[in-house]
This record gives sequence, C-alpha cells and structure tokens, in this order.
Amino acid sequence: MNEILNKIQKTGIVPVVVLDRAEDAKPLAKALCAGGLPCAEVTFRTEVAEESIRIMAENFPDMLIGAGTVLTTEQVDRAVAAGASFIVSPGLNPEIVRYCVSKDILIIPGTTNPSDVEQAIQFGLEAVKFFPAEAAGGLKMIQSMAAPYHKMMFMPTGGINTKNINDYLAFSKILACGGSWMVSSALVKEGAFDKIEALTREAVMKMLDFRLMHVGINCEGEKDAFETAKQFSALFELETKEGAGSIFAGSMLEAMKKPGRGKNGHIAVGTNSVSRAVSYLESQGIAFLPETAVYEGENLKAVYLEQEIGGFAVHLVKK
Repeated sequence: MNEILNKIQKTGIVPVVVLDRAEDAKPLAKALCAGGLPCAEVTFRTEVAEESIRIMAENFPDMLIGAGTVLTTEQVDRAVAAGASFIVSPGLNPEIVRYCVSKDILIIPGTTNPSDVEQAIQFGLEAVKFFPAEAAGGLKMIQSMAAPYHKMMFMPTGGINTKNINDYLAFSKILACGGSWMVSSALVKEGAFDKIEALTREAVMKMLDFRLMHVGINCEGEKDAFETAKQFSALFELETKEGAGSIFAGSMLEAMKKPGRGKNGHIAVGTNSVSRAVSYLESQGIAFLPETAVYEGENLKAVYLEQEIGGFAVHLVKK
C-alpha cells in the first residue's frame, strides 16, 4: 500500500476542515495534533485554503495534510506547492485523476457506484472516497461494492459521526473515515480550539475503545500459579483454565507459571485496532517494543509498550 495511504489507515479518522480565516489554521492544527489526530483534509471551498495548508505544513511538518474538494488541476498544483501530501475530490474527474497519476500525486477521488470504482481501478488507484456516504447507501453499499472489487479500499465521508464510525471501521475494506463533527465551522469561528481538541480526543477514544482485558501476575513457579488462579476462581466463581505458560482464572486474571515481562506481571489492554492505537499513542510520545509485535497476516495483533507502569508491563491486544 502507498505510504501515505498506510498513514491514513493508521490514523483512522480524517478531519474534514473548512477555514474562512488563515489565522485559524495554526491553532486548529495544534488542537487536532494534541487531540490525537495529526491529520486534516483542508477543503478548497474558501479563498484561504491554500494559505491554511501552507501554515499547517510549515508549523506541523509531521502532520498529514490533504486538500479536499479539489475540482481543477490548477488547484492540485496550488495545494501540493503549499504542502498537501494528498488530494481528495468529491467525484471522479478523469482529467484530474490522470493529472495526479502522471505527477505521482496521491489522489482519493469520490465514488458512489461500481462504474466509478472501475474507473479508479483503470487508473491504478488503491483507494477511493465514498461520498456522500450515508446518503449513498452507507456501509451496506460499500460492502456490496467491495465484494467484486476486493483490492479497493474505501474512505467514506458524509454523515459519519461517533454513533456509526466503529461500524464503518470494523469493515476491513475501510481505509479511514472522513468527518467534520469535531471541527465544525461554528467551533472554528468561535475560536473554541480547546473544545475541538476535546472532541478530537473523544473521537479517537471512541474509535480505539480501550478496554482492560486481563491482568497477568508473575508467580514463582507452576504450583504458585495454580494456587493464585485457584484463589481468584474461588472468590469470584471463575473457571480455571490451564495454558502452556500460565493458568487463567476466567478471562480476567492470568497467573504466569514463571516470571514474564514486567516486575510484577503484565496488563493487557484491548482495542478495536492495535495499529491505530499504536499510531495514536506514538503521537502522544509513547514508545513500543517492535520485537514483541505479534501479527495475524498483515494485521498487528499485539505489542508491548516500552515503559512499565506500577511494576507492570503493558501490552495492547486486538479485541
């Protein structure tokens, strides 16, 4: 997959931004990054879009910035010159797509039907926008189209919010979801960037949905592990199950037959997407141990954080 598409997929949510004042670009970008979404699709609906992209790119060089609602090749050139790393259009205009492909510029054109998707395939594209998502049939329509076009990824935009985003992201052919609920024009005009940051973090937490899965306790040996698990099982009427290296009391406690990671043991935190959780936490300064990564095919299934907390190693696992 294209490197930029890979970054978009790991981000999961692409905030769709409309700016009327260039001076709002920097505080808005700061709020998005602080909230856990170092990404934005700045639409070319206003006169300050180009300048806004330039301000974001110069002040936040690690931020993934795209230009949306691009309708002409001239806008493509202006957006890329300003610092946009990808182009998004509401529909599939062959002229614009051909132009971007010829210049090796990533474009995610809008589609609503199989004919659009087939054109995208002919241009060699890996991903398309599905717009307006809810009005055009929503997730069911995407699932129906994805069946014959199994290599194509979709980025639904339009009607996506906290109530339905996880339904979309649970489908393997969804690249990411575009949305504007955390960056509404009203909040931007009010200068409510603290609110935007809070809504952004709320969106990220909704997407990742962190849950405590189990606690692993380091025991001195197999006998100690059995005794520890048995006590928890008796207290809370849990089933005791033996594994190769541990004894489980239900699903909440794992007694290790020999000390594993962490001074005292480990804590397993479940999430909807380990790769997206890693991307988010890394943006917040958290480091991971690559050698502990476990994959299922190409999908990251589990990985440990570098740091211990309270004497416990922490690892993320796919729910």
